[in-house]
Amino acid sequence: MTVHGMLPFVSALAIGLLLGFERERSHGTDVHQMAGSRTFALLALCGALAASFHPWVIAAGVLAVGGLVAVGYRRTSEHDPGATTEVAALVTFLLGALAWSQAGLAAAIAITMIVLLAAKGRIHSFARDIVTDTDVEDVIKLLVMAFVVLPLLPNRSVGPYGVLNPQKIWQLVLALTGISWVGYVAARMLGPRRGLLITGLAGGFISASATTASMARLSKSPDQARVAVAGASLASMATFVQLAGIIAIADSRLLAKLWPALLVGALVMAAVAGFWVHRGTHARDAGPQLEKGAEPAEGAEPDTAAGPTTHPFGLRPALVLAAVLTLAVLVGRWVVDVIGPQATVLASGAAGFADAHAGALAAATLYHEGQIGAGAALAGIGTAVATNTVLKCILAFVAGGRNFGWRFTPGILVVIGLFLTTLALTA
Repeated sequence: MTVHGMLPFVSALAIGLLLGFERERSHGTDVHQMAGSRTFALLALCGALAASFHPWVIAAGVLAVGGLVAVGYRRTSEHDPGATTEVAALVTFLLGALAWSQAGLAAAIAITMIVLLAAKGRIHSFARDIVTDTDVEDVIKLLVMAFVVLPLLPNRSVGPYGVLNPQKIWQLVLALTGISWVGYVAARMLGPRRGLLITGLAGGFISASATTASMARLSKSPDQARVAVAGASLASMATFVQLAGIIAIADSRLLAKLWPALLVGALVMAAVAGFWVHRGTHARDAGPQLEKGAEPAEGAEPDTAAGPTTHPFGLRPALVLAAVLTLAVLVGRWVVDVIGPQATVLASGAAGFADAHAGALAAATLYHEGQIGAGAALAGIGTAVATNTVLKCILAFVAGGRNFGWRFTPGILVVIGLFLTTLALTA
């Protein structure tokens, strides 16, 4: 057998040893454990050997390993009623068989298993102390919306100008409700500051507009009003970072002219987020020092990590926000139809109402194809970012009210002003 032919067995052995080490360390010095590192390594090797013969041998091996696992569980169940190690042993055999043909996939699954097994305490704490019955009900609703309702909706353009796609609109509703739920749980698990900041930054790479709307809704909980503004600001910062990657793929020459403006936008947006994080921390620290009878500062966070009190799942607010976004796209498409498709800047701006990246990519693609010059492409990108900013400001007021809107809007307008100024100077 060649060295290449030995690789599946080496992979299987490594997978078995890693899983066995984790299980052995998890049990410590418990002599009643069902299997240790050597047993797991042998199970993975047996799986690879079975796969090298015939699929029926794998089936026979699964039955044999299942029998051994049942005997082992019966022997150890009095001291350890859990069945995690037994299930892991059976999966280890199957991973060994998978390593024979797809070693990379088997290794990826094994690493995921190790992370899950090692995070036992955190997962149990999350399930028992963080997630409530209401949260579980919300997840069920989201799953129904995603896997029952969504496939039933037509995936085709309907309505005026063919810009209304029922399935795309429902995906937007899912994004709005999903980001709100993740932000709500993250704030309870990590504390209002860290949870919403991480959610804002991560959600910005999915949809900065949807994340802004979600942060605006979460800001109605008085203990996290300011940090929600910071989360929305980080979502907009992610827009600049993502734009750099998209433009680099479309045409690297255009990125060479655009990167100073993107850098300025991202850095200043991060500074705005830092400002609101500082304000939230200062308000929280100053809370106990208030004079008797004085009202606490609006948006001050309590000195706890209890997280938000506002329930995040609401289908009606998500539908309203989705309607606002859809109306913006429809109006933008109507304006382009009236003026004419030759107006590249206007077309990019109209696309920016839906997503800044869509309008920027359209302008960059036209430049790459030689249909427009660099100046027109940069103007189209700037217009797309500007119109998307206008939409975020509208969503901030609609979803979060005047308090959130007046906190979020000045900072992002300053950032966009600096972005456009830098773009004009470097174009």
